[in-house]
Amino acid sequence: MSAYTRLLFACFSLVSLMGCSEPQKDTDIRSRGFIYCGQDTPTIFNPQLTDGGLTTDTLAAQIFDRLLVLDPVSHQPLPGLARSWSISDDGLEYTLALRKGIEFQNTDWFTPTRQLNVQDVIFSFKRVIDPSHPFFNISGGRYPWFESLAFDKLINDIVAIDSHTVKFILSRPDNSFLSNLATSYAVIYSQEYGQQLLQAGQLNQLDMKPIGTGPFYLDQYIPNDLIRLKRHWGYWQGAAPMGQVVFDISSRGTGSLAKLLSHECDVLSSPIASQLSVISDHSEFELMAQTGMNVSFLALNNNKPILQDIRVRKAISFAINRDNLLDSVYYGTGTKAKSMLPPMSWAYNHKSQALDFDPEEAIRLLKEAGYYNKLILSMWVPTEPRPYNPSPRKTAELIQANLKAIGIQVTMSHQDKLDRISMGEAASFDLILSGWIADNGDPDNFLRPLLSCDAKQAGLNIANWCNLDFDNLLELALRTSKLDQRLNYYHRAQNILDQQVPLVPLAHGVHFQVHHKSLGGLQMSPFGTRSFSSVYRSE
Repeated sequence: MSAYTRLLFACFSLVSLMGCSEPQKDTDIRSRGFIYCGQDTPTIFNPQLTDGGLTTDTLAAQIFDRLLVLDPVSHQPLPGLARSWSISDDGLEYTLALRKGIEFQNTDWFTPTRQLNVQDVIFSFKRVIDPSHPFFNISGGRYPWFESLAFDKLINDIVAIDSHTVKFILSRPDNSFLSNLATSYAVIYSQEYGQQLLQAGQLNQLDMKPIGTGPFYLDQYIPNDLIRLKRHWGYWQGAAPMGQVVFDISSRGTGSLAKLLSHECDVLSSPIASQLSVISDHSEFELMAQTGMNVSFLALNNNKPILQDIRVRKAISFAINRDNLLDSVYYGTGTKAKSMLPPMSWAYNHKSQALDFDPEEAIRLLKEAGYYNKLILSMWVPTEPRPYNPSPRKTAELIQANLKAIGIQVTMSHQDKLDRISMGEAASFDLILSGWIADNGDPDNFLRPLLSCDAKQAGLNIANWCNLDFDNLLELALRTSKLDQRLNYYHRAQNILDQQVPLVPLAHGVHFQVHHKSLGGLQMSPFGTRSFSSVYRSE
């Protein structure tokens, strides 16, 4: 069933959360856009409230803009909505000059009366850090990525210098601050739209019917079926060539690869590694690859008494055959992880003493701890393929077999997705298979959101591990502007991870994307999907 056919069915069955207007008269989506397959149904459209998934990885770059963007090669911040910036000598004040003439999206539910100004920036960030902000507690009131960085403690104030100049006043120096402003979480909303919703008493609509300045706006959303974005004609970098983008998020019927081969989809995100040879056999498709700033890992729940024994944690790490994972899951496309940081990171520790495959040592440690042939552990396993892990189910089965070989029995619970915003159920599991895609090129973006004490409170630190020495090293690394000192602090932090093993790094994946050759202008980034504003069809 095509995406358009499903749209008709959904409209008649009235299952859309946002409702459906009359079906499009043009029955061929491809005449004015393209269909994107391969990701799950979002629960919300505000990336501030998420910690990954379709909203953050792909939709945010279409609906919203950020103050800064990241160069995909150098990983350095570049101008976005902010055309320039300056930093005070003490590193505590960041002043950004906004571009003029930036139009917000015009939709059926909102017609802007003004262009972007400094109040929109203040509104967007204070919503995240200020409990007195009228939208702070809306949609759950949790901002996991920002919480993991203690963003509310970092920002003392955000002030307007004039209508197009904003100043961020920090409580301490932070060398990652500009990079964090360029992430897909740091999006800019319309304050005017927020005020309209406040007057109407419809505050939750801010997150389900978003308004941004990006190249496309949200037009229709049918849960478990499709998302339709339409072209923002007033986009400040020029209107996109494509009139619409339809995200096929249906799990019914044939799989994503079959939809691609039958031309129900134009773009397939993150095909499974075993599918690459099939795709390569079809000359009408183009396969793109991007070395990712990512890592797949097995989190060890340090809240569990058994896993508080460092000998058990080390035994689990020694038991896992990462080379086998690369051959059987990644088909040779990944890189074995010795650290949470990928080798392309400037802070990667090439002298890491990470534990490698040694089942005999694993058994020795379990016997020493008194747990040999006595452990039954539970594992939470997401089933959705991601760039850092193209087949989580198969990865889990291989880990299960590795642990069985050293006398540990593992029971598995397969989940459609891993949502760290509500980790109540996952907190009962001993092992959690997960991963991370970096939001910027700073090493802090890997270490702090996943392993800091603040991240434990925020729910992103699913290993439930907190080490004050580790946190202190991260803090020192952010405060100094000397690269050699930062490098030393990050290496020492990685040494603590090697010694304590709060989680087991598995592999760094390559992000693949395949599309029909009639599409041009698609671009990839180490940090997720880039804007579709330049995509065009040549036929």
